[in-house]
Amino acid sequence: MLYGNALRKAISSSDTTPLIGIYDMYSASIAAQHYNGFFVSGFGFAASHYGLPDIGFIAWPDMLAFVERLRLAFPEHHLLVDIDDGYVDPEVACHVVQRLERTGASGVILEDQRRPRRCGHADGKLTLPLEEYLDKLQLVLSSRKDMVVVARTDATEEPEILRRAAALAETDADVVLVDGVRSVEWIRKVRKVIGDKPLLFNQIAGGKSPRLSLSELSELGVNVAIYSTPCLFAAHGAIDGALSDLKTADGRLPDTREAAAIGVKGATELLERNISRHHGRRQPARV
Repeated sequence: MLYGNALRKAISSSDTTPLIGIYDMYSASIAAQHYNGFFVSGFGFAASHYGLPDIGFIAWPDMLAFVERLRLAFPEHHLLVDIDDGYVDPEVACHVVQRLERTGASGVILEDQRRPRRCGHADGKLTLPLEEYLDKLQLVLSSRKDMVVVARTDATEEPEILRRAAALAETDADVVLVDGVRSVEWIRKVRKVIGDKPLLFNQIAGGKSPRLSLSELSELGVNVAIYSTPCLFAAHGAIDGALSDLKTADGRLPDTREAAAIGVKGATELLERNISRHHGRRQPARV
């Protein structure tokens, strides 16, 4: 299966394509019941894999291993992977992109930040000189075969945002992302300056960008919406609440029949689907 082309086709539809940020295999298993596309969020992965903020701690072999597990369990889902700055070095970025493509990733996002990097919705972001980033981006584009590449800028000053967005639109990148865009008006400005190039919008709870529905984003000409952390933040609240309730109940677990809570049966049934999805995809042995 050409995963990049499948995602490219979804992006070309008239509606905004949603990709849901997942942070581990269990969150992906739940999200798969609702959406057919995942975003492998750097924020979520840094939090779940290392217990650290999204400021450049991710090692590419860890990310590669996670994507490999995802593709094995979800053979039909879109998988867009955040590779931050390509792990600093352009040659490393190319190597990671090639490995991810062989693993079955649908696409990657490559940003123009320089170290120390930050979450796209945080203050204090620094960017590479535009030409340096474009050189790195071009190497990555030349190293992929089918994979979708999203060119991302983290510029924060208004003239620089438009300058970089226009430059990214002139490349062979499939999609442009201006991260941390702060208003609907600025979405319109970016949409205008990049012409017909597909546009991606990143939504994160508590972030700098406005909260917009898929219908509103479609009207603004946004082709893809990534939701970076809905699973992670929901888990945070649910776990905190469940443990508070357990403490209040003197350690007595809730009755899953009365509370409609998830128990071992429901969890096992959810996870069993990650095996059964492959049953219909087995190819006959070649002779």
